Amino acid sequence: MIRFFALLLAAMLLIPCTVSAQGLFALARLDPERSAIVDRSEGLELVLTISQPVPYRVQTLADPPRLVLDFREVDFDRLRPGDLGFSEAVQSVRHGTVQAGWSRLVLDLAGHFAVDSAGMETDAGDGSARIEVRLSRTDPTTFAARSGSDRSRAFPRETESNRPARRRLGDDGRLTVVIDPGHGGIDPGAVRDGVHEAELVLTFARDLREALLRAEGFEVAMTRETDEFVSLEARIDVARRAGGEVFLSLHADAVAEGIARGAQVYTLSEEASSRASAKLAEGHDRADLLAGVDLTDQDDEVARVLMSIARTETSPRTEALAEALVTGFRDAGVRLHKRPREHAGFSVLKSPDIPSALIELGFMSSPGELEKLQDPAWRRSAADAIVAGLTAWAEEDRARAALRRQ
Repeated sequence: MIRFFALLLAAMLLIPCTVSAQGLFALARLDPERSAIVDRSEGLELVLTISQPVPYRVQTLADPPRLVLDFREVDFDRLRPGDLGFSEAVQSVRHGTVQAGWSRLVLDLAGHFAVDSAGMETDAGDGSARIEVRLSRTDPTTFAARSGSDRSRAFPRETESNRPARRRLGDDGRLTVVIDPGHGGIDPGAVRDGVHEAELVLTFARDLREALLRAEGFEVAMTRETDEFVSLEARIDVARRAGGEVFLSLHADAVAEGIARGAQVYTLSEEASSRASAKLAEGHDRADLLAGVDLTDQDDEVARVLMSIARTETSPRTEALAEALVTGFRDAGVRLHKRPREHAGFSVLKSPDIPSALIELGFMSSPGELEKLQDPAWRRSAADAIVAGLTAWAEEDRARAALRRQ
């Protein structure tokens, strides 16, 4: 399925770059005076300074060789020929709108240069963002192998060479749990009293990892271990590379209206189980655009059929997982939301072959909840509750698998 979505994204990125105003209302503007192409002995470096951080992606394309950067609404109107300087490695610089809401910058390369690194840093003083992309000279074969959206260095994807061997639960007696602390980096999530959701859930994820390792019987992988942005594709890629058998996405959201308290467990459904869950999923999907592709809007009929087939076995296991997590919270005395089990169309839960759940640990919009989420004692109790839920689910899932084999 990952390769199917890669093909969809590749098709989208191959749209010709044309200057157009179709739906482009720029969030950020390029500062040409603080941007440049810099020649280096081993290759070149592109430095771009924009007025604020925005989602972006980087890749190279072949025939002819090009460096392509797509941004969530950056205004390049101030960019004139020569503003970025001149380099023997770059024949020309073009920009335009690739699709509604996304702008594109293209460097036509004079040779074959592969992306070594790409990163964004935010200036704490003026809020501007500095993007640095380093490229080194390579041979045509290597360039072709590393070019194309489905092999982007910035957004790694599964390939035949790095695809892990899928294990059935219990084959080695250990359950591989992938912990996904939501948000991170340029996407802080909900913010209350100077506290970022991304920081809260990362702290909890570390506590949960330690609790799982103490309990034994678990292997643990995390989609991020620092305050960094991780794309949706990369989160799923981490899960698959680790041979993940359970995927848990951690969040601690805020509501704009009313009061919400307590933990909730979400599983995937195309139809949200309540208006509140629909709004929550919509907010998370806006953050999913940071990954460079919104899977929700790109599921065509073929994709739905393929994923339906893949989920025939996974869906009941996922529902059982969610119920076990809720029971674990309840038995441990962890406060639950009045609707502890919900369904919504979260894109991060769309891996069809890994039982996946999104856990809302609490709601930062409530002062009491915010205090609780920062309390180490509460975090330990909640982490132990999740461990208990996973343990109970794993035992039941093994038993169900044994019955199916008979």
